Amino acid sequence: MSILAKKIIVMPFHKIYLLGFMILIFLLVFVVRSFLLWKRTGINPWALKNSYDAKGFIAIIFKTIGFIAFLSVTIYVFGGEWYEYLMPIWYLENQIIQNVGWVIIHLSLVCIFIAQLQMKDSWRIGIDEENKTELVTNGLFQYSRNPIFLGVILSNLGLFMIIPNSGTLLVLVLSYFSIQIQIRLEEEFLQKQFGIEYSGYCKKVKRWI
Repeated sequence: MSILAKKIIVMPFHKIYLLGFMILIFLLVFVVRSFLLWKRTGINPWALKNSYDAKGFIAIIFKTIGFIAFLSVTIYVFGGEWYEYLMPIWYLENQIIQNVGWVIIHLSLVCIFIAQLQMKDSWRIGIDEENKTELVTNGLFQYSRNPIFLGVILSNLGLFMIIPNSGTLLVLVLSYFSIQIQIRLEEEFLQKQFGIEYSGYCKKVKRWI
């Protein structure tokens, strides 16, 4: 039996579960959902572009956030003493806070998954300027114009509460500000695409909740 296998066997269940949950989120929210939409419509929902403008900058930030989050969890699970280099915030390492964090990340996944289903073929990662989509205003979108982004921020908040350190704090801060920028870029695009229909929707439903 390899050293890694032995470590996994004796490792606390919550650590393995957290890593598995992170992988599950990535697969369900991004990989599987993207594949199914592409298979059904022939459209690639990944609309994040490598460009020298605000959209390209946000695309880089989003990828960086994902990398830091996965790295932070991996070091927490397998890093041993290396975890100290992430500068754990020890006074937040409280069982009650961690339990609340676990509840939040599970609820956020449900929120994201439901909102994606309700968007149907209009779901995109980024701004798709090539393919016409429909304005979704039903389901969770009756209460928030951005339930998916809200779920992402809550998920990162929950992760920070479970393993409070400099890495997860950076993920939380970067995700909040980059999503704020992305939302405003999307609002500008949707206003041009849907006009009065989108203006009326914005008057009835708040940006967050």
